[in-house]
Amino acid sequence: MSLLQVENLGVELRTTRGPARAVRDLSLNLERGQTLGIVGESGCGKSVSALAMMRLLPDDAALSGAVRLDGRDLLALDEAAMCRVRGDRIAMVFQEPMTSLNPVHRIGRQIAEALRLHRGMGDREARDEALRLLQRVGLPNPERRIDAYPHELSGGQRQRVMIAMALSCSPDILIADEPTTALDVTIQGQILDLINELVDETGMALILISHDLGVIAETCDDVLVMYGGMVAEQGPTDEVFARLAHPYSQGLFAAMPQIGRGAGTQLATIPGTVPELADLPAGCAFADRCPIAVERCFHEVPAMHQVDGRHGAACARLDEALRRGAALAGQAP
Repeated sequence: MSLLQVENLGVELRTTRGPARAVRDLSLNLERGQTLGIVGESGCGKSVSALAMMRLLPDDAALSGAVRLDGRDLLALDEAAMCRVRGDRIAMVFQEPMTSLNPVHRIGRQIAEALRLHRGMGDREARDEALRLLQRVGLPNPERRIDAYPHELSGGQRQRVMIAMALSCSPDILIADEPTTALDVTIQGQILDLINELVDETGMALILISHDLGVIAETCDDVLVMYGGMVAEQGPTDEVFARLAHPYSQGLFAAMPQIGRGAGTQLATIPGTVPELADLPAGCAFADRCPIAVERCFHEVPAMHQVDGRHGAACARLDEALRRGAALAGQAP
């Protein structure tokens, strides 16, 4: 049995424009020690999917399907039982640490809270463990900064605190939602290296959410490309990048900066914008932006087709898409 099994997960949010189908029929399996990357533009459903797994969506959100942790359906748990799972079995590093950390409490106290709640530690023991965690994640001068408030730290330092908090109870699964947002390139690399080290060291599974294909290629065993709340392409990372099968995946890759391009060369772009989740088209969500779309693409939701092994893509014109993708072969990040 897989550590985490997500089966046909659906999320419907209430908005002023009516119900928005933020996630549609998401399915994935995650094994112990596995690293999975979820990639796509803003508004594609990546973060909502993660929040649904953690049961952190608004109370009026409608969830369907199943999210099983060691066979136990998290969607069927009451809030008290789910609180015992969050931070203990599954932990999350949120996208913006300044809005995720409590501004009126010192960081040491915030890290120690999970240790007191889930591990039954006393104040002194929990503080000592919080200090050890801050040392492990590489926070400079942890003995002094353990009593700092979040606003007294830089963005990179706050993200290290968030990682320490997430790791405090040695979770089975770590979800990292755009953990390098708003950080400069050097700090981004340090944070990603730290996450990789911790995954290797602890054996926990990782779900890394990003819009950066290069980050996913370097970090994750498997990749899942989302668009319009649905899975567009999925499979082992090496196989997906070797044979990009969905026009959306191809567009994301073509838009990446490439070493060796001449000065002044313009990057390719995907025309149009991600559709509003409250106004999704009847057929393929990518049809309006797709260079190979035909009439039926606008009316039929594409099924997931096997490309090779565990590699699959949801495209009604898969053969044509694969021919276009062949031109990108060998350029994978």
